[in-house]
Amino acid sequence: MQKKIIVSGVGCCLVDLLYNGIDFSSDVIRPYLSVKRGDGGLTPGKLVFQEEFERFCGLPFIEILNRITGDRSHDKINIGGPSIVSLINLAQLTGKDKCEVRFYGRGGKDDIGKYLLSALQRTPVVLKDYRLIDNRTPSTVVLSDPSYDNGHGERMFINSIGAAWEYRPEELDEDFFNSDIVVFGGTALVPVIHDNLTALLKKAKSRGCTTIVNTVFDFRNEKKDPSIRWPLGESDESYAFTDLLITDQEEALRLSGEHDRESALKFFIRKKVSSVIITNGSKDILVYSDGRLFSVRETFEMPVSRRVIEENRSFQGGDTTGCGDNFVGGVIASIVDQRYNGLPNPDLREACSWGIVSGGFTCFYIGGTWFENKPGEKLERIRPYYESYKEQISN
Repeated sequence: MQKKIIVSGVGCCLVDLLYNGIDFSSDVIRPYLSVKRGDGGLTPGKLVFQEEFERFCGLPFIEILNRITGDRSHDKINIGGPSIVSLINLAQLTGKDKCEVRFYGRGGKDDIGKYLLSALQRTPVVLKDYRLIDNRTPSTVVLSDPSYDNGHGERMFINSIGAAWEYRPEELDEDFFNSDIVVFGGTALVPVIHDNLTALLKKAKSRGCTTIVNTVFDFRNEKKDPSIRWPLGESDESYAFTDLLITDQEEALRLSGEHDRESALKFFIRKKVSSVIITNGSKDILVYSDGRLFSVRETFEMPVSRRVIEENRSFQGGDTTGCGDNFVGGVIASIVDQRYNGLPNPDLREACSWGIVSGGFTCFYIGGTWFENKPGEKLERIRPYYESYKEQISN
């Protein structure tokens, strides 16, 4: 019998309050749009902190939100965050016989914290060290415009870090570092973990873990000085201890200080990241491997799913929230599956294929987290898109 693969993750886990059908070009929202980088205003695809947004607008947050949404309640409340959403997708696609997926983090002892804990317990992720403490539960108001970018959709995020400020590196127990794979997801929204990322990655590598980092928009460092590149931990050594970096194009440019994704990729290669995936919304992804984690050394691009794009044109009732997070989960699920089946160095194109269809499938429901009625349900729903995608890229 094959050994079960242990994946442990730490990073952003919060409650998403989703407002769908917000027109980013409307006169209502225009006064709240950013004028310059780091000023606290809203920008499509980017995140601001609630406190900074209030300063930018000069009004209480609830008053601004009511103006933008027309005093309506959120369309959906859901589990959000680059760490937990990707881990849930990973657990759903692999199943508990192949993989145990563990999460470490903190929530608050408030009403949405109780909702979040209850919702997490409905997923296949093991809450290894997740506790509610005396603070606010991390949350993000997600404003979604499905018609943005010629119907591809986009979101704007207003975040409250809350209890995530309290989570510290010393709270990661030895089991975390005894895992086969460790995933640091969206740690810019768990500030003390993020500021110690170099040491954590180094420790994980010393224990023989495969290390994966997936990023999120780092408004804290963007606010400090938008003219300099974002740090990833205490030093650039973080990159050399990272086996796989998954980032979107905007975050890649901010992390590297470059002006195009090809130059950003060269920066990551110089910093000795073993493999990199740079996503770009509905456009092609850019991928690199030095041959250590994955089976070959190569640089290539892969398209998004044609079937998803075509079906999404006529589909009503979904949004793009969580597409990137589910992409990450799909990539890791394929890595786990390939390793479980005897491939110590997985096929990177295969992993990216599962990431692309996982991210694409997210467009067909609201919010990043899909709750299964039975184990294996999500895999059954995604597999036809995977098969169509493999046919697409083989032609």
